[in-house]
Amino acid sequence: MRYLQGRNREEMSISNMDETDEKIIRILQADSRKAFVDIANEIGLSESAVRRRVKNLTDSGIVKRFTIELGASDKTSAITLISVSSTADTSAVSQRLMKLAGVEVVYEITGQYDIAAIIAAPAIVEINKCIDDIRKIEGVSDTNTVIILKTMR
Repeated sequence: MRYLQGRNREEMSISNMDETDEKIIRILQADSRKAFVDIANEIGLSESAVRRRVKNLTDSGIVKRFTIELGASDKTSAITLISVSSTADTSAVSQRLMKLAGVEVVYEITGQYDIAAIIAAPAIVEINKCIDDIRKIEGVSDTNTVIILKTMR
């Protein structure tokens, strides 16, 4: 893979990222607040070169957003597996799921179920409410929910 300077930002894609872009992404995944000057020192570039590369990665959509990940808390999390009726549009069901309070992530998957949703709430009562709301979505034919007991990264 190579980084092509002078290409339009819209033309940049994962296929033409180079090793340096990948290093920058790994560093930012570990600490999205890390200063460009610190990244530059770590990988042997100038601060302005790192800034330009991050801007190109962001403008091209390879990097969509910078975010934080909360540490362990008192929240309850669950994975809900969802079957979609054969006459329903799975993408439309996924879009409706994303609008529900408590739904953090939606994956369209292969296998027995069509969608996996990660749900989080302060208490099991809110998890149950969210599952009830999922079951009311037109096109949802079945659900199976498991509560997450422990997360390891």
